Amino acid sequence: MITFEGLSENFKFIILEVEGQVNATLTFLKAPSRSLFEKIESRDDYIDNLKTIIENKCYSRLHTDKHLDKREVNRIRAIHTISVNLERIADYCVNIVRQMGYLTDHSFLHESDYLPIFAEIQDALKRILPAFERDDLPWALAICRAEYELDRMYKDVFERVLTELGTGRDVQSHITVIFIFRYLERIGDSLLNVGEALIFSTLGEKIKITQFDALQRTLSNSGFQGSLQDIDFQAIWGSRSGCRIGKVDAVPGKEGEDRRGVDTQGSIYKEGSINKIKQERANIDRWSTIFPNLVPQVYGYHEEGNNASLLVEFLRGCTMDEVLLTGSEELSQNALFILLQTLREIWEKTRTNAPMHTDYVSQLRSRLPAVRQVHPELYREPMDVGPARVPSTDELLAECSALEVELEAPFTVFTHGDFNVNNIVYDHVQQAVRYIDLYRSRDFDYVQDASVFMVSNFRMPVFEPNLRQRLNWAIQEFYGFCTTFALQNDDKTFQARMAFALARSFYTSTRYEMNFAFAKEMYLRAHFLMEKIIAHRDSPWHHFVLPQDVLYY
Repeated sequence: MITFEGLSENFKFIILEVEGQVNATLTFLKAPSRSLFEKIESRDDYIDNLKTIIENKCYSRLHTDKHLDKREVNRIRAIHTISVNLERIADYCVNIVRQMGYLTDHSFLHESDYLPIFAEIQDALKRILPAFERDDLPWALAICRAEYELDRMYKDVFERVLTELGTGRDVQSHITVIFIFRYLERIGDSLLNVGEALIFSTLGEKIKITQFDALQRTLSNSGFQGSLQDIDFQAIWGSRSGCRIGKVDAVPGKEGEDRRGVDTQGSIYKEGSINKIKQERANIDRWSTIFPNLVPQVYGYHEEGNNASLLVEFLRGCTMDEVLLTGSEELSQNALFILLQTLREIWEKTRTNAPMHTDYVSQLRSRLPAVRQVHPELYREPMDVGPARVPSTDELLAECSALEVELEAPFTVFTHGDFNVNNIVYDHVQQAVRYIDLYRSRDFDYVQDASVFMVSNFRMPVFEPNLRQRLNWAIQEFYGFCTTFALQNDDKTFQARMAFALARSFYTSTRYEMNFAFAKEMYLRAHFLMEKIIAHRDSPWHHFVLPQDVLYY
């Protein structure tokens, strides 16, 4: 237990005080009195002050003690979160006793309704300190799951009161009863936060109870035998897909335990909406059929409700952005060479000779609200400059959309779908590249993957001349490879489709860049390309020439 400047004592006191507040509120519901009401309100002020003291001590220690290890930091953060939610529970208790004044008859509160709810709350509060002191994961989970039980009880009461409201009698009292039980239900929400803080204190990572359950079941489906205290879960931040991603390893010192089904070098756990995770699994299966060693193996999969979770092989190596930014020139050249050879093999092997209409403008339009949310300035209204008229962004998109209908990709390949440099892993030992994050894979125009790869290099906010030169080199090499591939496969509209795809990638990438000047660079290039496309509308598409300078910064 952390002990400094009385923090552990303060933490114990706030737990005890909130337990007392809940007990006093239960007594008040059974037999209201002015003295008990004043006592509850007075205790609430003390709990508020106690929470502030704990908060100050937590922040003070985190800011002043540079020798804290990760576990100590996590426990201090957990104390703060738990204390904030305990203070919230005390506030709900005050709200409940205040609502009693609006009841015309206290018999409207049925003891059979609120006694089980209070018993659940009291039991959860009693578990907090032992769970924290012992790193007791089952008790932390029990506190979390109290919220589910409180929700169920509240629903039963709510439905009964709604039925009684239908009679039209004693409306004020019935509504007051709903308010009282609503505050009791919100205590469950705070208990859920407390339980998740205890899980964080034990595991060292923030993870919601629903995600915890999904991780546990997915590990079980993979063949893992043991508890989650036997593994180390490290969240991987930075995903823009809406999915939670983490790395799962054995806890150091537990290598001898049965971890069947989970790779000894670790696994990647991904949890999110069922549609995304299910599609990613299907895409991994398809990729594995075509190129067995290109994508990670699937160790476990689990569906529950609207969510699903996936446990896959952790790929050793570096992502391409790490190679380009931190590797030697020789390493970068080798990695890019292997990537291009792999791409050629994929595109040739998965090629289907059936023309297909592209949807680059449609993709851009679907992401435009997100772009404008981040950079509302990156949107052009129509303007008149002397006798010339400058079309608005909407007008450019509308005209480009009409022109794109005229274009077809002469064939399709199985594309990655999100071919950013950080979704390609280079393994120098195996001299191979592998793909990750495959939710968007589909049979489509290879130009999309090509444009995404080049713009993902361009948009890296790196302005040191030597590194920027290397990024430009990677773009140039990649574009040269694509041009050669187009010529060899008689793709006569490659450059025109590339203009559409680059306009899409440049414009939509601005939503990931907070540096306005750099975001504006990409916005201007997107508009420049759309204007070039429109200027070519009366000429054959196979005569279109892409202005290559747009690729380089």
